[in-house]
Amino acid sequence: MSPRVTTVAIAGSTGSIGTQTIDVVGAEADRFEVVALGAWSSVDVLAAQAEEIRPKLVVLGEPSRADELAERLPPGTELRTGTAALADLGTAADVCVNAVVGFAGLEVTLATLGAGKRLALANKESLIAGGPVVQAALAKPRAGHIVPVDSEHCAVHQCLAANVGGDPSRVGRIVLTASGGPFRGRSRAELANVTIDDALAHPTWSMGPKITVDSSTLMNKGLEVIEAHELFGERYGIGYDDIEVVVHPQSIVHSMVELADGATIAQLSNPDMRGPIGYALAWPDRIGTPFGRLDWATARQLTFEPPDHDAFPCLGLAYQAGRAGGTAPAALNAANEVAVAAFLDGRLGWSAIPEVLKSVLEGHHLGVADGVEAIVDADRRARDAARQVIAAREQRETASA
Repeated sequence: MSPRVTTVAIAGSTGSIGTQTIDVVGAEADRFEVVALGAWSSVDVLAAQAEEIRPKLVVLGEPSRADELAERLPPGTELRTGTAALADLGTAADVCVNAVVGFAGLEVTLATLGAGKRLALANKESLIAGGPVVQAALAKPRAGHIVPVDSEHCAVHQCLAANVGGDPSRVGRIVLTASGGPFRGRSRAELANVTIDDALAHPTWSMGPKITVDSSTLMNKGLEVIEAHELFGERYGIGYDDIEVVVHPQSIVHSMVELADGATIAQLSNPDMRGPIGYALAWPDRIGTPFGRLDWATARQLTFEPPDHDAFPCLGLAYQAGRAGGTAPAALNAANEVAVAAFLDGRLGWSAIPEVLKSVLEGHHLGVADGVEAIVDADRRARDAARQVIAAREQRETASA
């Protein structure tokens, strides 16, 4: 008797994680079937994916382009539109891959967990901004569960699953590795005139522009610290003092768990996001395609160093927001999205990104993140504050020019 095929929905199917998920499913076609695809506005890519995969459902977040997409869908594929329909992708399959970029992924996360499904989480912002709300969703009877897709958290998940057995007393601390991005080793002064092209030239990973810029500032790693606390903190008694970041430029060790007796367990593979995606799709099993396989006969060197908090202050700001709790992580995440967008638009210097975030955090009225409305309100206020800070900087620069 052949094993049951696992159905997969992909929210954010046109992005890097979404397209690589399709690669994984293609390599393991006897085990997985994509039945639903969703994206915000990338009509051309979404139509091409639908033609190739023939899913039962396609969702377009931007309703104004629905007619354009409808004409290009294969027969038998249903089209739905709007943010609610995008969130409902989480109910359409056994596993939902949440690869939506930014805070918009929160609704997908909540819908998936509420439907009792497995959430392959690649949208770190929804968990960071809405951590308390997501935790409440996880605590409900018959709730779904999260298997992280981020390479670092997937590595931690694997180390814990293989060596801890659910016993929190066995865990000492979590060590997240960072590639260091394109600016590793540069001083704060040397980073004063960073260009957009410089920030997008990541030495290891191929990612979207927002995440790549976050990697260059180490904000990506700061957000991952908060995410690690949300994923593993309560269950394993891990506080922020127990989550360490080390720079590992080779990106071979994806993260480590130090056990209570001092032994350290690490997960190693070549940098290939299809490995973590396959892990999340197959959990608690394993896929048979060896994405990321290492050639141990090839000489290699693995190095580690502490992060430079002076040159990359975003990492410390993330620890600060995480320790503050409440709506602070949501405010940090929102302000960062605005600041990165302004940098990519050429309106804000790279070195000014942490200055904007610091200003927003210092002015943020800390609230209790006790519901989606509170998170949305904190997100809105932080975005408004970040825009005001950026506009004021632009006015000063224009006046001094």
